[in-house]
Amino acid sequence: MSLLPVPPDHESIDCRLPPRQSVPLVVTSPHSGSLYPSEFVAQAAVPLAALRRAEDAFVDELFAAAPGLGIPLLAARFPRSYVDANREPYELDPGMFEGPLPRALNHRTTRVAAGLGMIPRVAASGEAIYRGRVPAAEIERRLEGCWRPYHRALSLLLEQTHAGFGAAFLIDAHSMPSSASGIGLRERDHRVDVVLGDNHGEACAPALIDHVEEWMSAQGLRVRRNQPYAGGFTTQRYGRPGTGRHVLQIEINRALYMDEARHTKLATFGVLEQLMTALLEAIGERTAELFLPRALAAE
Repeated sequence: MSLLPVPPDHESIDCRLPPRQSVPLVVTSPHSGSLYPSEFVAQAAVPLAALRRAEDAFVDELFAAAPGLGIPLLAARFPRSYVDANREPYELDPGMFEGPLPRALNHRTTRVAAGLGMIPRVAASGEAIYRGRVPAAEIERRLEGCWRPYHRALSLLLEQTHAGFGAAFLIDAHSMPSSASGIGLRERDHRVDVVLGDNHGEACAPALIDHVEEWMSAQGLRVRRNQPYAGGFTTQRYGRPGTGRHVLQIEINRALYMDEARHTKLATFGVLEQLMTALLEAIGERTAELFLPRALAAE
């Protein structure tokens, strides 16, 4: 299936399209962006290194083979500490801002309470990102410059996929700190390598998440479902199995492929990249089995 070009709304997104989409699968990486606006860094109360700890570093590269497999890949270029694309557009802490606020503001969520709204209040370390209050005008500026271009592109990719195949399956790719579940690097026998999130069964058909879990486990990875990550805004918004729209969030333990302190790749990066390429091939085959017969019959 040929895809229409995604509108180049902004340099804030990286949308890599295959020459022809061959399976009803899309891959996204909303948190691997590392282009920090200079004014944001200059005004931050924490150093750049602290801001970068929130990144799902190199995750887009782990799935870089997607277009070559006939699968669209969408990645945010903007950093998560600047705008979090995996949050509702107005999921914000009103105490952060100075000036008139949008009426649609949603501040009664656990993520906002933790300082992790669409515009985060705190860095990964828990330190305040800003020295003072942020002008309220920044809300719309960042929504229009980052959040909306990303979700316009994602919505278009999923709708084109659904129209062409009769179904759409989204892999929302993330990484998690090795300490996320209280797992130390020395406790290799008790590590969790991957957490699969389907919003506790609400966002993805059981046949799809079962297949991914079984495949990963067969490769020697230790897999857990929905704990501590069941999925964020993307999983909740786009996962509608009853309409043929499925979303699965994948969280990969960073200790498998990067030095978390130095923010650099480990020698094992290439091995994990090859494994994720094989995973996409396996998922592509499974989604073709489930959905392609119906799409081909309609042609």
